[in-house]
Amino acid sequence: MPATPDPTEVDLLLAALRRQLPDLIGSVVASSDGLLVTHDLPARIEPTGMAALISTQLALSQRLVDTALGTDLEELVVCGPAGHVAVYAAGPKAILGVLGTGSATVGRTHLESRPIAQRIAEVLGRATGDR
Repeated sequence: MPATPDPTEVDLLLAALRRQLPDLIGSVVASSDGLLVTHDLPARIEPTGMAALISTQLALSQRLVDTALGTDLEELVVCGPAGHVAVYAAGPKAILGVLGTGSATVGRTHLESRPIAQRIAEVLGRATGDR
């Protein structure tokens, strides 16, 4: 994946996610190697660092799932008292991170974010010629 694909369509998907999840703090899309693709994060969260963090977390969790279960990881959720961070594989080369407030439900985050992750995978796959 190029380090800086045209994020316009991906930005529209993140905007749609924001409309669908009223308790969303923000979202970020990163390449699988941790480079920022685009984001919809508040100013208090540094997007480049968040992209690197979600990429690292997904890679570490993938290793855990592969070792324990011998399969691929599709998503993970980290919860704390102020909310949760859900991380989704968006195809083989991208990652979607979704940050929800404490009043956001993980189930609703999954319901709305899974299709967005799939669309992001399709958009970025077209941009790189992947099928």
